[in-house]
Amino acid sequence: MNWLAYALMTALFFGLYGIFLHSGQIAMKDPAMGRYKAFLFVGIAYLVVAIIVPLIMLKYQGTALAFPMKGISLSFIAGVLGALGAFCILLAFGAKGTPAAVMSIVFAGAPVVNAIVSMSLHPPKGGVSAIPWQFFLGILLAALGGCLVTMYKPAPAPPAAVADKGV
Repeated sequence: MNWLAYALMTALFFGLYGIFLHSGQIAMKDPAMGRYKAFLFVGIAYLVVAIIVPLIMLKYQGTALAFPMKGISLSFIAGVLGALGAFCILLAFGAKGTPAAVMSIVFAGAPVVNAIVSMSLHPPKGGVSAIPWQFFLGILLAALGGCLVTMYKPAPAPPAAVADKGV
């Protein structure tokens, strides 16, 4: 069940991603370009985590550094898609989307897109008619859940008033 632990950790990291990305954008103190500055540091983090760490792991395991072109191409496309997704999250924040709303839509919609594309690339045995109705219900509930979380998320509390210390 290690896969489940890793999947839950991924959900945790991606769930925190939007909050920290939005906070980083605001902390850049540049309303016009803060989102791009924040995204630059996301890229630097990817350099460290997604390039240096795998190279160390491959070297440590004694793996040959041979990469088939198809693997390179598909993996590069995956990286571009991930980076574009992260960039679009920033654009959504810049268009006044809140992390709670944006990330709810992203993470409710992503499984639906994944299911549809996966089924088109790897059609189910027996065709569409062999797909259990619960699968379609799951897609509907994921979309509905994202919609409901976005529409009815609690409003944040007003900022606490700073007490005058009589300084």
